[in-house]
Amino acid sequence: MIPTRRKPPRVGDGPIIRRVLIGTTLFFGAILVLAPLIVIAVEAFGQGLRAYAATIAHPDTRHAIFMTVATALIAVPINTAFGLAAAWAITKFDFWGRRFLLVVIEIPFSISPIVAGVAYLFVYGLQGLFGPMLEAADIKILFALPGIVLASMFVTAPFVARELIPLMQAQGRDLEEAATSLGASGWRTFFSVTLPNVKWALLYGVVLCNARVMGEFGAVSVVSGNIRGQTNTLPLHIELLYHDYQAAGAFAAASILATLAVVTIIAKVALERRGAGRRPALAAAAKEQNAGTRP
Repeated sequence: MIPTRRKPPRVGDGPIIRRVLIGTTLFFGAILVLAPLIVIAVEAFGQGLRAYAATIAHPDTRHAIFMTVATALIAVPINTAFGLAAAWAITKFDFWGRRFLLVVIEIPFSISPIVAGVAYLFVYGLQGLFGPMLEAADIKILFALPGIVLASMFVTAPFVARELIPLMQAQGRDLEEAATSLGASGWRTFFSVTLPNVKWALLYGVVLCNARVMGEFGAVSVVSGNIRGQTNTLPLHIELLYHDYQAAGAFAAASILATLAVVTIIAKVALERRGAGRRPALAAAAKEQNAGTRP
């Protein structure tokens, strides 16, 4: 009888270490995540439902909500199209500058949002690169909705592409090449083969992109001008309320973003169960590839 070799123990296999790790994680999670959400809910409704409803129904709050939703409705579809196009080009074609395009996609993650906002000032501001030309054409970019949309698009540009590129690389090009060899056009191949295989990962990236757009503060605070009732998004409006010592109103407005965060988490978990996200999607793609190559 051949003796079996025992695998070396993993870190945390012991019951004491496992309990310490789990307890530490739960402790810090409760302090850093759950406690702020509970405080927001308690303070938002601390003065009753009537005061909460009055805060949400205030014209400035309603306009901030409108600006936030309008920004998301414009920025998210554009970034979705950009992410799809970038992922498709990088994973399905070989061309000069492919690695450079990958670097460009990652740039917003390595630059502070405030720095990005200041950069937009030097590009579209009155003293910027295109400022005199825009002023002569009576086109207003900064301190208006277009500037907010541009800043939000810059910050959230990588989200969709980062979810799609690893999955599409794992899937390879065999299916697209087979469809092309059977006479399918490029668009037919994309809509019938490529898109169905990445739909859950695509939706996963869209959810994350939308949540970041609605919660963006740094870049938007620079390019919007922070004008109450005109260019304020919801995060900026919360800051103004807090600085005006309207704590109840600030928490009431913050509860909207907190609710969005909870909905995003629920959607994220639901999509991960369907195989979205980079890790589950890569595992599913590898499993399908192994099944296809198995004799």
